[in-house]
Amino acid sequence: MLFPESVYKFMFEALNLAEQALFLGEVPIGAVVVYNNKVIGKGFNQTETLKDPTAHAEMIAITAASNYLQEKVLTNCALYVTAEPCIMCSGAVLLSRIKTVYFGTYEPKFGAVGSLYNLLVKSKYNHQPEIFEGIYSEESKSLLQKYFSAKRIKSDSRLN
Repeated sequence: MLFPESVYKFMFEALNLAEQALFLGEVPIGAVVVYNNKVIGKGFNQTETLKDPTAHAEMIAITAASNYLQEKVLTNCALYVTAEPCIMCSGAVLLSRIKTVYFGTYEPKFGAVGSLYNLLVKSKYNHQPEIFEGIYSEESKSLLQKYFSAKRIKSDSRLN
């Protein structure tokens, strides 16, 4: 499926944020929230840096967007994230009423938009965002593989 150029532009920005996370030793996931074709919130995983299990890319981006708009409801916003949101981040999407979610690759261990759970699609909630997956899928997946491969090598070297 082809998307408008802006979708690729915003997902590319999320990929750049994921690379920042990788550089800092974080799980490489990046996210941006867009309103009226402008990025109003962005984030990348910072759980290790901040010692905070809730410091996911989506949570940071949603908080920044809410602060920007001075609103807790983001009904006219879109979230672009490099990997499928987890249960916590899917809950934040529902609570903030984000209109559209675009994500790069599925997350088979924690994903809540099709992998393990499907909280955002055909849910029992009064809000159901539009979901689009697979934008820059290979690039998103490659960053995650690079991170976890390096982590395994580091772990194996400690055992020897």
